[in-house]
Amino acid sequence: MYEKSERPGDPTAEQVAADLTAVVRRLMRRLRTTSPDSGLTPSQRSVLARLDGEGPSTTAALARAEYVRPQSLRLTLGALEGQGMVERTPDPGDGRQSVVSVTETGRRALAAVRAAKQGWLSEAIAGELDGAERRTLAEAATLLERLVERRE
Repeated sequence: MYEKSERPGDPTAEQVAADLTAVVRRLMRRLRTTSPDSGLTPSQRSVLARLDGEGPSTTAALARAEYVRPQSLRLTLGALEGQGMVERTPDPGDGRQSVVSVTETGRRALAAVRAAKQGWLSEAIAGELDGAERRTLAEAATLLERLVERRE
């Protein structure tokens, strides 16, 4: 790995990381408060979003992807199943397992949460930022995406 050259006065990577961590945490908290009362916990929303974006999955694979124990995930899935937001079907490759998928009810709940968050953020951007600032924020989003996709 190499060090990128820095100009005098440039913020350090450590300072940018600390500032970014703090503001992302506050943004996420703010976005959570804008969501309609869907009755979903953050972990339930995360599992629904993963199933919606990546498709059906086994409990074990979901647990690995969500960085939780399978026992914890079973509780989350049980609650979602009880609300009709996910369904389980036998795994065609291994009859001992089941495959979990999001239902139309789950997709609608997730869409409502996403619409509320995006609506609030769109209004905040439109009300607070001018065109140049919106371009800067769009560029920052591209850079953040690059960091998120970075492989260790």
